[in-house]
Amino acid sequence: MCALVNNVYCVGRNYQLHAAELGNAVPEEPMIFLKPSHAVVPLEGSVLKLPMDRGSLHFEGELVIQLAEDYAPGKSVDELVKTMALGIDFTLRDVQSVIKEKGHPWTAAKAFKSSAPLTPSIAFPGTAKLADIDFTVRKNGEEVQRGNVKDMIFSLQRIIDYIGEHYGLGQGDLIFTGTPAGVGPTVSGDVFELYWGDVRLGRCEIG
Repeated sequence: MCALVNNVYCVGRNYQLHAAELGNAVPEEPMIFLKPSHAVVPLEGSVLKLPMDRGSLHFEGELVIQLAEDYAPGKSVDELVKTMALGIDFTLRDVQSVIKEKGHPWTAAKAFKSSAPLTPSIAFPGTAKLADIDFTVRKNGEEVQRGNVKDMIFSLQRIIDYIGEHYGLGQGDLIFTGTPAGVGPTVSGDVFELYWGDVRLGRCEIG
């Protein structure tokens, strides 16, 4: 991805089966939260140091897009996005459960350092071709997640327009577009591999 990373937007509950597996209602509009730029680290043979002492830590594999220019109303995804990658939204699930019950922001559960590792980027194929290929997450050699943009509740265009209108979007901003079903816990020593079709884009180990 571009070396310049400004804002890191994330879309929650954007796959119906994922919402169902966690017992959450399907949102009526995009559910947006933020991670700091410090959360973004390379997912390229990395050994990630994550907070393993704060309860259950879950992985959530996602398609990630980056804005190549500033958003303006009427601009299409194909105009705004030139590169994409795959990433993992690591989540402290026990922490999230507690703060959700209290009605507190998700920051403590989602925004810790190295919680958004990202593969090297590839060219964005365009929205017409994006649904031709699945992305997958393999944990210790076994496929645990498979996603495709056609299964998203909110399309990339809807997500970009929503974030752009409500919060603003500029060159370099990242959007984690949501995770499909199959999320689960991770422990030290787990190895994750992220694939775009048959091509492995990145690998990391939990230290």
